[in-house]
Amino acid sequence: MTSIRAYVALTKPRIIELLLVTTLPAMVLAAGGLPRWQTVLATLVAGTLAAGSANALNCYLDRDIDALMRRTGHRPLALRDVSPNGALAFGTALGVIAVASMALFTNLLAAALTALAIAFYVVVYTMLLKRRTSQNIVWGGAAGCMPVLIGWSAVTGSLAWAPVLLFAVVFFWTPPHFWALAIRYRDDYARAGVPMLPVVASPVQVARQIVAYSWLTVATSLALWPLATGWVYGVLALGAGVALLAEAHRLLAAARSGSAGHPMRLFHLSNSYLAFVFLAVAVDTFLR
Repeated sequence: MTSIRAYVALTKPRIIELLLVTTLPAMVLAAGGLPRWQTVLATLVAGTLAAGSANALNCYLDRDIDALMRRTGHRPLALRDVSPNGALAFGTALGVIAVASMALFTNLLAAALTALAIAFYVVVYTMLLKRRTSQNIVWGGAAGCMPVLIGWSAVTGSLAWAPVLLFAVVFFWTPPHFWALAIRYRDDYARAGVPMLPVVASPVQVARQIVAYSWLTVATSLALWPLATGWVYGVLALGAGVALLAEAHRLLAAARSGSAGHPMRLFHLSNSYLAFVFLAVAVDTFLR
């Protein structure tokens, strides 16, 4: 049982939960209601396997720095509960099964986007960007936006402007969300030699970037209103956006005063914000 739990931990289940929160509402919007349950089940299962694959391979590649950081020191490879070869084989197998399942039970476009998401997270973010640039999470975070496109294409077999806007919401949301966490664990990243923005920039510079991306997030979420949603979504997204912006500006005000502020409060609020906005997409679709 210990070994099973260790392999499950490699997939980072809490991160997968957030990805699924964005996938299902995108599918609902694409279908104009509840999609076929078979399509929903296939997409969510394959999406879970794909995210688990990317996360397991990330753990394999980052096992050296994970062992140095307090936030990741409990991961299975850092604790040697799983062998590196075991993690590599496990992550690869999950990825193959995920892409094959998506192709078999949905369509080839959804399968191709699934493969792209895994490759982007593992190769572009983990291997190329993470240890080289403070903009790692900005561009690397695009992998976390892919479930929106995958969910939409699984239903329709195509893409459109609505899922592109939803992709952009998650894209702009990722930096303030992750940088808030990185502020809390700045010393961890510095010890591991990972140039996250809070490691290489002043608190005020980081907070300004967080505010800028928060504004882009909210603006993009509201752009969806006239394009593909109704007034229910608009009101809910606007209310959630005000809360996110208020917390981001509080962090900036604290940084300017020389205080640490409450970055983790912003981190947790950003989680709730994203879930709320995507829930609003689904609710609005069912009410129209």
